[in-house]
Amino acid sequence: MLLSIPCHLNISPLYEKQKDTTQYKKISSEHVRVEKIGEREVLIVEPEALELLAQEALSDVSHLLRPKHLEKLEKILQDPEASPNDRFVAVDLLRNAVIAAQMEFPSCQDTGTAIVVGKKGERVFTGADDKEFLSKGIYNTYQKRNLRFSQMAPISFFEEKNTGSNLPAQIDIYSEQGDEYNFLFLAKGGGSANKSYLYQKTKAVLNPEGFEKFVRETLNSLGTAACPPYHLAFCVGGTSAEETLKIVKYASAGYLDGLPTTGSEGGRAYRDLEMEKQVEQWARETGIGAQFGGKYFVHDVRVIRLPRHGASCPIGVGVSCSADRNIKGKITRDGIFLEQLELHPEQYLPNHLQDAGAEAIEIDLNKPMAETLKVLSQQKVATRVMLNGPMIVARDIAHAKLKEKVDRGEGVPQYFKDYAVYYAGPAKTPKGYASGSFGPTTSERMDPYVGTFQALGGSMIMLGKGNRSPQVTEACKQYGGFYLGSIGGPAARLGKECITKVEVLDFPELGMESVWKIEVKDFPAFIIVDDKGNDFFKSVIRKL
Repeated sequence: MLLSIPCHLNISPLYEKQKDTTQYKKISSEHVRVEKIGEREVLIVEPEALELLAQEALSDVSHLLRPKHLEKLEKILQDPEASPNDRFVAVDLLRNAVIAAQMEFPSCQDTGTAIVVGKKGERVFTGADDKEFLSKGIYNTYQKRNLRFSQMAPISFFEEKNTGSNLPAQIDIYSEQGDEYNFLFLAKGGGSANKSYLYQKTKAVLNPEGFEKFVRETLNSLGTAACPPYHLAFCVGGTSAEETLKIVKYASAGYLDGLPTTGSEGGRAYRDLEMEKQVEQWARETGIGAQFGGKYFVHDVRVIRLPRHGASCPIGVGVSCSADRNIKGKITRDGIFLEQLELHPEQYLPNHLQDAGAEAIEIDLNKPMAETLKVLSQQKVATRVMLNGPMIVARDIAHAKLKEKVDRGEGVPQYFKDYAVYYAGPAKTPKGYASGSFGPTTSERMDPYVGTFQALGGSMIMLGKGNRSPQVTEACKQYGGFYLGSIGGPAARLGKECITKVEVLDFPELGMESVWKIEVKDFPAFIIVDDKGNDFFKSVIRKL
């Protein structure tokens, strides 16, 4: 027996429907039609429409950015309060966007986990397994484009193997009213995904002093490994921990910008615009800036307030990084549509750019390691350097393999002593070029190996992105090593303009995770940790 709902009961949706102001382009008029079933009109969507939409979405989002994101970078160049390092990073990211928009080099070498959020109207009929056809479209793009396969399949509990297709994707499909099929597509790289956090707090944080303390501590702990300036999102509350983190992801992608800006007794979700301004100001005050000190740690902030159980106060935090890879799509009775991203990012670059290389110290990596270390030792942290010559490339799995050699008493290979080591893994190489997109990966994942390798004369000059742990600073002080920070984000520019030769040096069976030898020219970096125990980030971040 169904119970009648009292007429006075106000059942409001948790997420009120937002007005969609997105500018779309039509992909196709095919694969959709309207049929009448009884008295109802139903949108018939052939499954090929899903494949086509996913294929085009992942292709565009891997190379193009939203105009609003590019406007944020342009704003940094126009702001007299921006630091020189803020501007340097912004210019490099804009140059990277120009190269990526040519649709050969993806904007980031970590071309990410493919994530699809679908909102399917109850009058939409596909007659197929939607996830299968969306996955086919994703597969097509990762096979045809110069993208990287990053998904690891567990063969056993400790053994893994790359799937070689970047599948499986994460696909979540929800039901809603209407006769449209709406989508959000994301390509989420490991760096930004790893900066998603859940904090189980209590009512004690829901006051001005408590929340400010929490936010300031959280900002300082975020670091730069996920390639700021960030689109930063906080979600306070939630009907479950899972819901909180989901909303963080949506908010960082700009997917909830149209929510109401006030709460209600019914418990609707809303954006707190005043708190967004306050958190943005606190982020400015960290001094972290756009990776190397300054004002622009974040582009903007989203703060979403949700209802909560009285005994729980989950708070989620997450970012969308410089590779802001989010794109909307939809299928309607009029056809298949995809959000129009910016095809001409060059319009956001100033007409006359100062030669940034003129301010940098030239580092000739062809010289013996001892001579290079001596040159670096004469510089201060935060010094901008320009690298030329050979380096080796090794990241997580390669470091683990080298540690196994050390544990067997074999020491570290000579190449690990003779060359600087770059923490990175390349995307596929476009035809006619020496390298694909080849930006730095998060350096802190290699922190546990540094002391062991430096004690054996290896890993004396490291190059990557983001801050390091105190153990790396101590190792560099003890053994005379250096950590250089590369700009996180401009992988396309580095691959096309700065890397002139790439060859596999060791562990070829590891694919992207192999040890590579590369040649670089005018490769920009900053001295982050020196041989005297100085850490750039600790010196510039103002204690809050």
